[in-house]
Amino acid sequence: MSKRRINKVAVIGSGIMGSGIACHFANIGVEVLLLDIVPRELTDKEKAKGLTLESKVVRNRLVNDHLTNSLKSKPSPIYHLDFAKRITTGNMEDDIAKVKDVDWIIEVVIERLDIKKQVFENLDKHRTPGTLITSNTSGIPIKFMSEGRSDDFQKHFCGTHFFNPARYLDLFEIIPGPKTDQDVLDFLDSYGEKFLGKTTVVAKDTPAFIGNRVGTFSIMSLFHTVEELGMTVEEVDKLTGPIIGRPKSATFRTVDVVGLDTLVHVANGIRDNVKDDERNELFALPNYIDLMNDKKWLGSKTGQGFYKKIKNEDGSSEIQTLDLNTMEYRANKRASFTTLELTKSIDNVADRFPVLVNGKDKAGEFFRKNFAGLFAYVQNRIPEITDELYKIDDAMRAGYGWEHGPFQIWDAVGVEKGIELMKAEGYEVASWVSEMVSSGKNSFYTVKEGSTFYYDIPKKEFVKKPGQDGFIILDNIRESKQVFKNSGVVVEDLGDGILNVEFRSKMNSIGGDVLAGLNKAIDMAEKDFAGLVVSNQGKNFSVGANIGMIFMMAVEQEYDELNAAVKYFQDTCMRLRYSSIPTVVAPHAMTLGGGCEMTLHADRVVAAAESYIGLVEFGVGVIPGGGGSKEMALRASETYHKDDVELNRLREYFLAIGMAKVSTSAYEAYDLGILKPGKDIVVVNKNRQIAAAKEVAKFMADQGYTKPIPRTDIKVLGKQALGAFYVGTDQMNAGKYISDHDKKIANKLAYVMAGGDLSEASYVSEQYLLDLEREAFLSLTGERKTLERLQHMIQKGKPLRN
Repeated sequence: MSKRRINKVAVIGSGIMGSGIACHFANIGVEVLLLDIVPRELTDKEKAKGLTLESKVVRNRLVNDHLTNSLKSKPSPIYHLDFAKRITTGNMEDDIAKVKDVDWIIEVVIERLDIKKQVFENLDKHRTPGTLITSNTSGIPIKFMSEGRSDDFQKHFCGTHFFNPARYLDLFEIIPGPKTDQDVLDFLDSYGEKFLGKTTVVAKDTPAFIGNRVGTFSIMSLFHTVEELGMTVEEVDKLTGPIIGRPKSATFRTVDVVGLDTLVHVANGIRDNVKDDERNELFALPNYIDLMNDKKWLGSKTGQGFYKKIKNEDGSSEIQTLDLNTMEYRANKRASFTTLELTKSIDNVADRFPVLVNGKDKAGEFFRKNFAGLFAYVQNRIPEITDELYKIDDAMRAGYGWEHGPFQIWDAVGVEKGIELMKAEGYEVASWVSEMVSSGKNSFYTVKEGSTFYYDIPKKEFVKKPGQDGFIILDNIRESKQVFKNSGVVVEDLGDGILNVEFRSKMNSIGGDVLAGLNKAIDMAEKDFAGLVVSNQGKNFSVGANIGMIFMMAVEQEYDELNAAVKYFQDTCMRLRYSSIPTVVAPHAMTLGGGCEMTLHADRVVAAAESYIGLVEFGVGVIPGGGGSKEMALRASETYHKDDVELNRLREYFLAIGMAKVSTSAYEAYDLGILKPGKDIVVVNKNRQIAAAKEVAKFMADQGYTKPIPRTDIKVLGKQALGAFYVGTDQMNAGKYISDHDKKIANKLAYVMAGGDLSEASYVSEQYLLDLEREAFLSLTGERKTLERLQHMIQKGKPLRN
């Protein structure tokens, strides 16, 4: 194992990509030196201040402006603004010598080979031998960049292609140069996955590497299919979005965000540099793309692309769509297809593919043509861009946000069905695919003993996919390790005495079956196991409770039943806190309302860095009712040290609920009091999260876990706090900042968190606060405004974030 350590990196080039990469290294605790060129001219503001080109503030203007703009952008490139202090800025003239002190130099300058070679020549004079040096190029051949450099430079040089934005897109392509040491590649492969939290893919030095080669083909193929089938922009985006496990931005909205000029640049580069690609003609731009490019209709950066936002005379905004026939913008047209209706009841995306390719309408025709072309293309990219088929799937999932890569889609459709689709479109089947099928193997992947195996083409057999040893993949173990199941959860045995509760409800919403399953898992763990993890690998951990159940009970005024349901939720959260075995909750992505309340009550939390956690019940006219209001009052009381700040401390926790604050990363959840420093931990690579949670639960059990004693020492401030909060809500209401109904909700929350109208500060139990919380929650569900909000969310198909 390499003993190399990365304590400090230098990022050369501070544009959108460079600043993003710098921020992500700062995210994981690495010290960063961010450098850019020195400006050649003064701005008017600098002239007015009497500054010169020799002034330091001028010489560092470009790098500082770029970083500042990046930190202001949304979504943010940094987990927490405090982490930006880990970045030091400078310029390529005054500070270039400082690269001698770094462990890794990453070049992120303009995509021109001549400029990159000049930068590398300069860096080679100052870097310490043995220092890693890599380029973030998205397509320039790596072999050309290191020509003429020292032997040590070339041994430690390769391509490391981050996808933009660096924080959010998981793909990290590593492209060897002609003389790159294998130890360097192995280190970067491991570092990218373990420390940067990325899906690392070692690619061959071919144009656009893996992700952009296949991704650009996919988009260009759609551009031509639009013309061939006479489809609209809306129809294509409808068919290439969440219905097939792709981002909501689908195809044309994605191009608008990325920039049409960027796509054109990559497509032209591929067309010019892979003349022997059998689909080379597909990378030629359709006429409408040429026209858009000429008119500078490049997408979001120019204010219009395939979509355009306009202001109507009445002041309202409207998104218009480009008509590809007339090349004029028009009102949006709703796209609907019979085939898609057939998939509405199919939650698992992979199970939709067989239905989609058998559709009898234009959608079915589109999917047959689209998938046939995709299958035909990727089969022929082996061994050109990679020797292993799984790398293509990994690249498309991590770089383009596809839920399933091309070969996984092919498996879902059926390998022989995929061959049938290709032949119908006139494509030849690659010899290795025909040989695989002839040998009796009817899939590209298989699962054995909880691990994924892929078809190795040279070996002609299934081989274990590398890099899984640190992962627990629930899809792979669900059937073989299942110990309990109902409609809401699956409980799996993770081994070493640790159980896992996996939510399996629609959108992982929390209803009666989920709560029953969680209680059953605690029962089983207390009897026969050592600990319990609550985790899943869905799109979100949980967006809250089942809105339909609450709405129906409230409408029917079944308050006894609703009271029992809310108490059941509270009691379940309290069982997480006071069971006789350690409980670890592993939140990720959206963890709202009830999902947050479960997180608050775990013994420990192992959160994915990309966790967006918060108590957002105010949005539907209620307060947190599953123990969240109680818990925030409890946590506020734990911060009381001096009498003069107690009310201020309580106000911070009150506002976290009252303003429905949601962390934009797990690190911000510490600020909100949801995660506890020194107790709860954050993991950058979500794939490692469940394994890490299991290890935490096992460690606690091995160290001798003792059931906690229920709290009766929670300090509440009574009328002192209540009066202050009431004055505040009166002022907010009088100033028209909140409605009458919002004031009522806030006052109910204030009553709970103050511990009621006690005449003086007192010490109370958790159950006392839970009873106040439940009473307040129930009273608010009877409010007309609350029922209207609940009904609105049901109509929008949203779960209650509670």
